[in-house]
Amino acid sequence: MTPIRITVAGASGRMGRTLIRALAEAEDLRLVFALERAGHPEIGHDAGALSGLTPLEVPISDNPRAALKGSDAVLDFTAPAASAALAETAAQAGIVHVIGTTGYSTDDMVRVTAAARRAVIVKSGNMSLGVNLLAALVRQAAKALPNYDIEIVEMHHRMKVDAPSGTALLLGEAAAQGRGIALAQHQLRAREGDTGARPDGAIGFASLRGGTVVGDHVVTLAGPFERIELGHRAEDRMIFARGALAAARWGQGKNPGLYSMADVLGLRE
Repeated sequence: MTPIRITVAGASGRMGRTLIRALAEAEDLRLVFALERAGHPEIGHDAGALSGLTPLEVPISDNPRAALKGSDAVLDFTAPAASAALAETAAQAGIVHVIGTTGYSTDDMVRVTAAARRAVIVKSGNMSLGVNLLAALVRQAAKALPNYDIEIVEMHHRMKVDAPSGTALLLGEAAAQGRGIALAQHQLRAREGDTGARPDGAIGFASLRGGTVVGDHVVTLAGPFERIELGHRAEDRMIFARGALAAARWGQGKNPGLYSMADVLGLRE
């Protein structure tokens, strides 16, 4: 079997290096290009050596067009603007685009959605099996307990730049879907000062940052005299990398469209 050719975008970052290590363990996938932004100090360095492996003879490049033209899929845990631009390039190349980037603006999502008309895009706020199973449970619980208050608390390492996390928003969307409502009209973000009583039907978010926490998420459904807590703790970024690899495999041969890990894992209702 010919290995699936993979490009890793943001190759020098935490997730980029983790993806490269995961690819080194996979027999059916092969790293062929590693990308970074123009002017990055690691341009030209070997991607394997940078990731703590023996050299792979894959130098880090800043040429996405050439990389994607010679690939079957690109794994992308970068930044929203860079990711949206990469979606357009991936669509032109006709390859699978796996997106783990979070913090998208409305304009960024318009670009990604347009690109998905021409290519397979698998986008998720979290690539792990456990989190996506958690989302399915949250959806069921929110539907079964329509009058319970929902609060989502997440904590990540001190370097994370967006809040709430993409995973928290994924869980919030799941809760909203369970209740047949739009998250945008029912979410509560930061609270401060005299906020008044909690609105009925609200889905609240709280974000904590500190240390080296990979990712903790707890969804609480609070009702009269009882609370249900559904949670997930990520202990190693490799769980996200392996999910991204599964998405790249799944996307081969699929029709163009914007998919999620629920599709990859068969959890879509």
